[in-house]
Amino acid sequence: MNHSTINRRTFASAAALGAATLAFPALRAQGKLEKTKIALAVGGKAAFYYLPLTITEQLGYFKAEGLEVEISDFAGGARALQAVVGGSADVVSGAYEHTINLQSKNQMFQAFVLQGRAPQIAFGVSTKNMPNYKTVADLRGKKIGVSAPGSSTNMMANLVLSRAGLKPGDVSFIGVGTSAGALAALRSGQIDAMSNTDPVMTMLEQKGEVKIISDTRTLKGTVDVFGGPMPAACLYAPTDFIQKNPNTCQALANAIVHGLKWLQTAGPGDIIKTVPENYLLGDRGLYLASFNKVRDAIALDGLIPDEGARTALKALASFDPSIKADKIDLGKTYTNEFARRAKDKFKA
Repeated sequence: MNHSTINRRTFASAAALGAATLAFPALRAQGKLEKTKIALAVGGKAAFYYLPLTITEQLGYFKAEGLEVEISDFAGGARALQAVVGGSADVVSGAYEHTINLQSKNQMFQAFVLQGRAPQIAFGVSTKNMPNYKTVADLRGKKIGVSAPGSSTNMMANLVLSRAGLKPGDVSFIGVGTSAGALAALRSGQIDAMSNTDPVMTMLEQKGEVKIISDTRTLKGTVDVFGGPMPAACLYAPTDFIQKNPNTCQALANAIVHGLKWLQTAGPGDIIKTVPENYLLGDRGLYLASFNKVRDAIALDGLIPDEGARTALKALASFDPSIKADKIDLGKTYTNEFARRAKDKFKA
């Protein structure tokens, strides 16, 4: 594709977005924001898993909705969740399945806009520490890096292990984050395998430092691992927060869907220009290769598929005895009412 095509397309999408932004004041008459300052917690913001959040923030779409969003970045999704449970954040950008986990502990949280329609997590074994790796059973007694214990990267590893007859206690899980720290942990030999997101996993894979044994970076890979669609990153919050702040949640959903709409036509060059330089981890080419790999995993319109919620529950119940599938009310773990309005507004 030549530059003029990209520029034309970028210009056309920018013009369309400009027009959409101009239409906002009239649309916002639907309700005054209950809260304009939002504390949002995320676990590993530089990962592609959260690219829609970064794009939405960098392009000013939260501001366009009248919101001042302060984003706190934690080592992994489980830590971000603790911030909301502890009261230091209002909303989490994290994995959908946490809403199911929380309900099993009688804590009611609800997802209200989807960012990722596949987990984008790859599980790889260190070629240096385990050159003779043959099967998942070889991981017994080994150290496995995850973004943070209890995060979706940990959940994916548990699922892969359980299918080989291993329990979570048969390995040691070590939190390594999702960026430079994760690369360093594997390269220095501190861990024997790693379940993590891109761009980290593509960087290790392309240099032959890991052998990928399970991969959910594409829609097909996700169905292979989970047996169906698996919703990934979303915005979720305590149910009572959503009930008390419906206009604010609508504005958050609008901003994210605006970002998803931009991502549908953005080229790799547009991404590089928009994300902070340190997200590239010093290798622009590999960052772009990673983006191409996860592109179809990015949500299109913010809606959470009903079948995806069922897949998530089935996956969690398969290795976590504390989650009883018949005791979970899936309808309370997510709502599509905000995303549906945002989809209509942006024709996403």
